[in-house]
Amino acid sequence: MRRRAVLKAAGVAALMAGVGSGAALRGAGPASANPLWNALFQAWVPEIFAPLPDPPEHTEAIVIGSGFGAAVTALRLAEAGVQNTVLERGSRWPNDPWREIFTGDDLPDGRGFWHRTSFTGVTKVTMPCSDFGGVLDVTQYPGIDVWRAAAVGGGSVVFTGAMVAPPKHLFDSVFRGVVNYDELDSVYYPRVRDMLRLSTMPQDIYDSAPFTHARLWDQQVRAAGYQPQPNDSIFNWDVVRSELSGGSRPSATASRSNLGNSNGAKFDLNQNYLRYAEGTGRTGIFPGHRVDSIGQDATGKYVVTVTKLAPAGQVLATRTLTCDRLFLGAGSVGTSELLVRAQATGTLPNLNEHVGDGWGTNGDVVLARSVSSLSSTGGGVPSASRVLDESGMPLHLENWYVPGIPVDTGAIASLGIVLDPTRARFGYDRGSNGVGLSWPGAAQADVVAACRAVDHRIAAADRSIVDYSPIGYDAQGFFTAHPLGGAVLGQATDGYGRVIGHPGLYVMDGAGLPGSSATVNPSLTITAIAERNIENIIRAGR
Repeated sequence: MRRRAVLKAAGVAALMAGVGSGAALRGAGPASANPLWNALFQAWVPEIFAPLPDPPEHTEAIVIGSGFGAAVTALRLAEAGVQNTVLERGSRWPNDPWREIFTGDDLPDGRGFWHRTSFTGVTKVTMPCSDFGGVLDVTQYPGIDVWRAAAVGGGSVVFTGAMVAPPKHLFDSVFRGVVNYDELDSVYYPRVRDMLRLSTMPQDIYDSAPFTHARLWDQQVRAAGYQPQPNDSIFNWDVVRSELSGGSRPSATASRSNLGNSNGAKFDLNQNYLRYAEGTGRTGIFPGHRVDSIGQDATGKYVVTVTKLAPAGQVLATRTLTCDRLFLGAGSVGTSELLVRAQATGTLPNLNEHVGDGWGTNGDVVLARSVSSLSSTGGGVPSASRVLDESGMPLHLENWYVPGIPVDTGAIASLGIVLDPTRARFGYDRGSNGVGLSWPGAAQADVVAACRAVDHRIAAADRSIVDYSPIGYDAQGFFTAHPLGGAVLGQATDGYGRVIGHPGLYVMDGAGLPGSSATVNPSLTITAIAERNIENIIRAGR
């Protein structure tokens, strides 16, 4: 291990010496991808450079994307005997207990980001990186940066693992009867928990040094009068234990998560739904295939235009595929872009007026406070607990770690998720063929203020010695890691994701949620609703 680390350090040093400063590594796009960095990536992760297979020209069903909703769809279709093709723009990354498959937030390289040359995270420190097809796409709109996945497995590769059901009264206020909470709670939430082996943090891990921050967080919220509730998590606790005992390279215990866990510490979709789908023999998964447009031809078949991409972004081929039924699971932004563009260009002319509507940030805010005495807090990633506050705008604060800082800061971080009613609409720009939106800063300021008020009360009760301002935004804008909406259930679709106006077209992902998952991380609800919807679609035969 020590020899590999030295060799990697020497390789990076030689690279930097050969190409100059970080500025020299920046390029305008895939054509300018740095060949020296690419050589290093190929040496570190040769699997993603293997020749990419080509999908069939026609399949009974095509699934666009490979995140939570898409993975559920692929498996359940396959189990029902439906041959399906999964198209994913990102690479299929392996796991290894000792190799550094993914990069980290502290000193990231191109493996971390989808064709970016720099990244500014919650620490507000801008880091240069090489242009490459990494796992996190940071899409920038006026007023908001959106973090979304670009990898086989989608958001399950880059999220922090918390999978929590929302309070019923808040869920009902958001979904307004379109989705029955009791049905999710009795059937589909349990099904997802079983499939993903969700569980709360075991006591031995909670008591370990990397999770000092979790224990201090709980201590602080109790002092302020809250009772922390344990979070279900997708992390594999045996892999985390292996890290603690020296049996694996540290990852989940060393502030690694936003850009992937090299050792497979997260039980991501590659290890369950997608693997099971492939195991049926009826699902083919095709990484490196970006979907550019969708439409419907005169015979009723759906037409999908795809670009085949090398890991560094070079275009290898462009093809047109067809299918009888098309399932959209490219995430809130990806699915909304495809639908809005198809409506504006006339390739799906019967879409209704609600396409592009109802987009929200899920009320995301990242904050930090200190402890009442100088203390090491640790870099354990899985979130142990949360508290609900309804004294103002309803919100949850979750125990979080501080990403992007390679030293222990003594900070206690929280992820705030607020019931924010603000919504935006995607629009189409004919000149660029682009789809975008604008997010109102004033509304986000209200969300930040609500979280800050709760965080300050907690800090005051514990007599914290340092007052951190929210670290999840800066003067240039805000960010969300939980984009939702754009093709909302009961509006752009029926109550089960069937797109109105185009039979055989379905929305199966976060685009169907109405801009909020009711003060919690959306992954559990997205997955459960996908299970509910695909069951109904298969049963009805349409």
